[in-house]
Amino acid sequence: MSQPSFSQLQSPAFAIAWYSQDIEQRLFFHGGRFTSVNTVLAFLLAAVLTVTFYLLILPFPKFWFHQKFIGQGVIPPAIAFFTAWCLAILFVKWRKLALQRRCLQLSVVPDDPDFVLSPLNANRVLQRMSELVDEPRQFVLFDRISIALCNLQNMGRVSDVDEILRNQGDASEAVSESSYVLISGFLWAIPILGFIGTVLGLSIAIGEFGNVMSASGRADALLPALREVTGGLGLAFDTTLEALVAALFIQLCVSFLRKSEQEFLDNCSEYCTRHVVNRLRLLPFHATENQP
Repeated sequence: MSQPSFSQLQSPAFAIAWYSQDIEQRLFFHGGRFTSVNTVLAFLLAAVLTVTFYLLILPFPKFWFHQKFIGQGVIPPAIAFFTAWCLAILFVKWRKLALQRRCLQLSVVPDDPDFVLSPLNANRVLQRMSELVDEPRQFVLFDRISIALCNLQNMGRVSDVDEILRNQGDASEAVSESSYVLISGFLWAIPILGFIGTVLGLSIAIGEFGNVMSASGRADALLPALREVTGGLGLAFDTTLEALVAALFIQLCVSFLRKSEQEFLDNCSEYCTRHVVNRLRLLPFHATENQP
């Protein structure tokens, strides 16, 4: 059976260049594996976002965010920073996922329906991937295919390729889940910060309530004391509100991104089945060679 030449599938060298197109690499940080995010980069982006946020609200003292995030202790800035850290991670993951998704548009196996993928021409597919991307192991899809075809070359056992692809799919999902661990920690920490702010606010209010009682006979001292009590109650409820709103917003963003990433992983599995597994054949002389 004649095999089509890969010279017929000409495409520009490095249709996807991880070293120059990955957002972390472009910012001169070591790119995380697949959609994992460099923690140092996310921390620095969060710091920049937090400082920018405070610089934007600082000139507007009557603005709601100014009243709630400035002059209210350390809890609101901590909530703002952790929220910014989560958003930085999600933004970088979103851009990395977009780069990974582009691999699905590339063809590493000829479209000819008569093409048969075997241990003899597996190296040609690997070479084709090296022509399309600069670092195949940094892409979820091509990493799966590379490991499966390398095994096919070394062992010559076509029956193992499908199982290897499935195992690599499970490994990719594990890497994806681990990339959300830090965000999960922040989603736990942000509401806790809100509750801590609530306790501090109530503590202030209760402490100032004693001053109200002692000033009950003096009208000039009663109003300032009441103002301190309401200020403590305001801090208690404001920090809880800020933390819960921030956690809700982050959780919604995480859910949408996780859904998109899971759809991408499913598309990778479908791509491997359609373009690799369905093209596998054990040629007659291989069958004879592998018989005991």
